[in-house]
Amino acid sequence: MKKIEIDDELYQYIASNTQSIGESASQILRRLLKLDTDLPNFPETETVEVEEQVEPTEQKEHKCDNVFNILNKEELAMQKGVVGRFLFILSALHRTHKGIFNRVLDIKGRDRIYFATNKDDLIASGSSTNPKNITDSGYWVMTNSNTTRKKMMVHEVAISLGYSEDEAEKLRDYL
Repeated sequence: MKKIEIDDELYQYIASNTQSIGESASQILRRLLKLDTDLPNFPETETVEVEEQVEPTEQKEHKCDNVFNILNKEELAMQKGVVGRFLFILSALHRTHKGIFNRVLDIKGRDRIYFATNKDDLIASGSSTNPKNITDSGYWVMTNSNTTRKKMMVHEVAISLGYSEDEAEKLRDYL
């Protein structure tokens, strides 16, 4: 078995193309590259190591500019309930668009804010907001809303980050 180092964007792309549980990185790449997957001594597992490299923000921002390149449907399906999927999608959008994700702060309801950079701002904006941190980000989101409202929020986030109406609807439907 050989080990290779790949960047996070490539790892996410490979992981997002998983079609079955236990599918190795080699199997995924062979399928994507249309190589023979029925080799007699084909290894069952491969190790893909990801090394985080520090890069200037401007360079990293444009490396992976489409959330569909990193959104892993298998991982999405494993999330607990609508709130889990909601946070997972928002986290993927944040990873993809760190430099412009602050646009979500402009998405608000009639009487309350939906996003903030701290939990207390959401708590102060209304009763029972149930703020949750968007994983690996400095952003918080109100989660005490119905599924329809969460879908609308995902749709508005996608539009504010530059996705087309069709792409925003596709993301919304993942909930």
